[in-house]
Amino acid sequence: MNTSVSPSHASRLTRLNTLIATSRVGKRFKLTERKTTFTTELRAGTATFLTMAYILAVNASILSESGATCSVSDCIPLCSDPKFDHSNCNGPGLTLIQPSNSCKFTPVNPGYTKCLEKVRKDLIVATVASSLIACVIMGTFANLPLALAPGMGTNAYFTYTVVGFHGSGKISYQNALAAVFVEGVIFFLISALGFRAKLAKLVPKPVRISSSAGIGLFLAFIGLQNNQGVGLVGYSSSTLVTLGACPQSSRAALAPVITFPNGTVSLIPGGSVSGNIMCVDNRMLSPTFWLGAVGFVIIAYCLIKNIKGAIVYGIVFVTAVSWFRNTQVTAFPNTPAGDRAYEYFKNIVDVHKIKSTAGALSFSSINKIHFWEALVTFLYVDILDTTGTLYSMARFAGFTDEKGDFEGQYFAFMSDASAIVVGSLLGTSSVTAYIESSTGIREGGRTGLTALTVGGYFMMAFFFTPLLASIPAWAVGPPLILVGVLMMRSVVEIDWEDMKQAIPAFMTLILMPLTYSIAYGLIGGIGTYMVLNLWDWGEGVLRKYGIVKGGVEDGNRSLGGDGVDKDSCVV
Repeated sequence: MNTSVSPSHASRLTRLNTLIATSRVGKRFKLTERKTTFTTELRAGTATFLTMAYILAVNASILSESGATCSVSDCIPLCSDPKFDHSNCNGPGLTLIQPSNSCKFTPVNPGYTKCLEKVRKDLIVATVASSLIACVIMGTFANLPLALAPGMGTNAYFTYTVVGFHGSGKISYQNALAAVFVEGVIFFLISALGFRAKLAKLVPKPVRISSSAGIGLFLAFIGLQNNQGVGLVGYSSSTLVTLGACPQSSRAALAPVITFPNGTVSLIPGGSVSGNIMCVDNRMLSPTFWLGAVGFVIIAYCLIKNIKGAIVYGIVFVTAVSWFRNTQVTAFPNTPAGDRAYEYFKNIVDVHKIKSTAGALSFSSINKIHFWEALVTFLYVDILDTTGTLYSMARFAGFTDEKGDFEGQYFAFMSDASAIVVGSLLGTSSVTAYIESSTGIREGGRTGLTALTVGGYFMMAFFFTPLLASIPAWAVGPPLILVGVLMMRSVVEIDWEDMKQAIPAFMTLILMPLTYSIAYGLIGGIGTYMVLNLWDWGEGVLRKYGIVKGGVEDGNRSLGGDGVDKDSCVV
């Protein structure tokens, strides 16, 4: 017995656990059968929530980068002289500039910025609601200690590849939600018919293994940049990327240009101006970067010491320091946007109602190839990610049998598939089982009460939207980087000595961050695998029809079934 707990307190806990274990609730969740207790489940749910609570701020921050439901119509007319607003733009030499598509990009129109602020609050609530519903479904029907929330990686693909920064992609936010919705319905049917595990096994093994690590690199790359990170990586005109981390005052925006035959340089019509991604000078002198670096060290140290809630502690520290006004690292600068954010932050408790993202899906692009490309990629990633996570967590908890199946498997598959549909209706990207559930399992969680406990914490988060909406990018960056670290563990399963596995795996890993697209990484990995195995497949077909014969022995050497000289071919 733990000596820090008094005997009387321990006896009260024992009576409570015995009472609940013999009750209808205890029998429903099989507490005795799975050798756990009610208080153990509560502790496990708390540990799980602490390790995944970062998603509440991170997911909303990433998805709001897409612009969500904001459009040119939210931009306001501006005066040609920025010292005057549009209502006073009537003096000599002053003209009223009507908003165009460029108003969504640097310098971002004040009206569009205000819309983004509202959307981010909507997306925080959407993240909370979808996670809550998913955890309740998983805990109630599957009776497994697994927590769910919008997935890291798929949210980045949704934002930066499908919708694009501030809606600069191929399809709109509303159409992307529709793609997630249709994908969720297909995923639900696949799960209901029992095809899910079989489909996951059709993907080449090296691509399947390396995809999670590639997504981790993608997330880390995002966390190293300015928009949702610490700003360590910046733009270089000669090498594309270079060292950054300069203050906001030392950054420059970039615009696409075209050079005419006579040497004249002009902006490309319709080209969008980038964010302030290029450091002009003062590299490594950004105060927010160094504050983010401290947060990184805090999280890393807690992970080394196996402290529960490591990611949350780092975010809380950096955010708390950033909440002080009139400092170089404040999240509330003395600007109109900063003033609005600070006024909302002072509410602390507020039940924010979703006004724009819920039910925003649109099927207007269903006849476009980009819609189906996004849908197939969402489906593929979910089949791999959620199925792999569910199986790995079941193994970790000791639920699997000799065939790899586990109790509650069918309802577990149905739970996260239905959660994807619910999430799309609320306005967020795909919901998935979280690998952070392993922390709760490590604490002894064995039943759905762990998932329901996590759901209870998500319910509490409904009331603290002002605080969650005030978490700055440099507090979000370190968790993204370290989530990338945690996702890299799968590379040890790749046989790097076998080039037929190593090359496709590496192409998957490297293309995801460098093309800023999970889809392109998967296409590159699968395409490379097919090309490298084309000869073997062709030879197998010829052997099947008796055109060639395999397995020829010649003296002291033998040619294997693939026709390769086993003694002379050494790498």
